[in-house]
Amino acid sequence: MKLNPDETKPIYLQIAEWLENEIISGNIKSDEKIYSQYQLADIFNINPATAAKGLNVLADEKILYKKRGLGMFVMENGKQLILEKRRNQTMRKMVMDLVREAERLQVSEEELIHLIKSMGPNQRGETQ
Repeated sequence: MKLNPDETKPIYLQIAEWLENEIISGNIKSDEKIYSQYQLADIFNINPATAAKGLNVLADEKILYKKRGLGMFVMENGKQLILEKRRNQTMRKMVMDLVREAERLQVSEEELIHLIKSMGPNQRGETQ
């Protein structure tokens, strides 16, 4: 992964997201040691303090835990926590965007609900 310094998302959050992706994909498993701030700094050519901030975000969310003198490790339920967090954040944002656009287009609540319900398995994922 390449970090994007021009993105609106801070570098430390990009680091945290990359680590989450590594956990979700199974590259880093539960109770497995995660990269240190210095390893991350070397991998991404960033300041170790920035890398530490990304690690601390995940520790604050209880996705990682610290073992004194050994480093940080993935919580047993870390992957599940990430999946739940992303589902909640992603789905909530998508629905908010949909509702705002429906309001701009003067689509009634009933029309919007009907449209959502009409999206059967055959139509999901298809583009017009």
